[in-house]
Amino acid sequence: MSQPEIRIGVSACLLGQKVRHDGGHKHSRYLTDILADFFQLVPTCPEAEVGMGTPRESVRLKGPVEAPEMISKSGVDWTRRMTRWSRSKARKLAGEDLHGFVFMKRSPSCGLFRVPVMQPNGQPLPGRGIFALEFARAYPHTPVEEVGRLSDPRLRENFLERVFAHHRVTELFAGRWKRGDVVAFHSREKYFLLAHSQKHYKELGQLVAAIADFQPRDFRDKYFATYMEGLSAKATNRRHVNTLQHIAGHLREHVGEAERQRIHEVIQDFGRELVPLVVPVTLLRHYIEIHDIPYVKDQVYLNPSPKELMVRNHV
Repeated sequence: MSQPEIRIGVSACLLGQKVRHDGGHKHSRYLTDILADFFQLVPTCPEAEVGMGTPRESVRLKGPVEAPEMISKSGVDWTRRMTRWSRSKARKLAGEDLHGFVFMKRSPSCGLFRVPVMQPNGQPLPGRGIFALEFARAYPHTPVEEVGRLSDPRLRENFLERVFAHHRVTELFAGRWKRGDVVAFHSREKYFLLAHSQKHYKELGQLVAAIADFQPRDFRDKYFATYMEGLSAKATNRRHVNTLQHIAGHLREHVGEAERQRIHEVIQDFGRELVPLVVPVTLLRHYIEIHDIPYVKDQVYLNPSPKELMVRNHV
């Protein structure tokens, strides 16, 4: 397989690098054995790179959740150094062309969710690691996730499909784009957006219709932000069913009553969680390809990620 072109950041310990405070690692086979075939994995270990050394004293967070302090077991304050390094590293990562980031859970530097931040009363509040916090602030539209949450099929689907989407929309605006490029892109993405957020689906349609009213840079920034914001909403079963029914409507003039009924039954089976999403999608794709139906045959919703990742086989 050729070198993947899509790059995502990864906490270095997840790739088997021995950079943990105890000199160990948290190797994720899912990352190195599966995702590495589709993405270039760009490692980062904030605690090692800031100069704490390996092995090292453990550190914990305390104080305000939105701006926590990082204190070592013996009382050394790493807050200023880690914050300064994290902001600098986030700026440098702009040159790495990242389309996502997978963080180590509960890490005081890399944890993305539910990292304990100790309060004066001795009780923790859920927060984020300092580097994860700074990265998310610097790149609010870049998909981020914790490694443990990738074991949840729906969270995995949402993250991976957003990574590919982030790459697509970045490619759209990377060169000298024209109105026609945007219209073609949006036409292909419409049902994919509908499965995530009807609100953003409508907003983006109105935005594209009014493209002539914007300066190119303003339009690019508005479309990019609204597109990624819409995809951050998880595609629920109900939203998928609605989208599948919309697509099935394009088959009305091409298939017979028995075939239409079969399609309807399969979509309903998915809605009742009797079959995974890949089943109705594969059936619809089959008829669309046979009849070469314009407009829907190029819809990203039918192929949002490589089939080898099988993200829709479990949702």
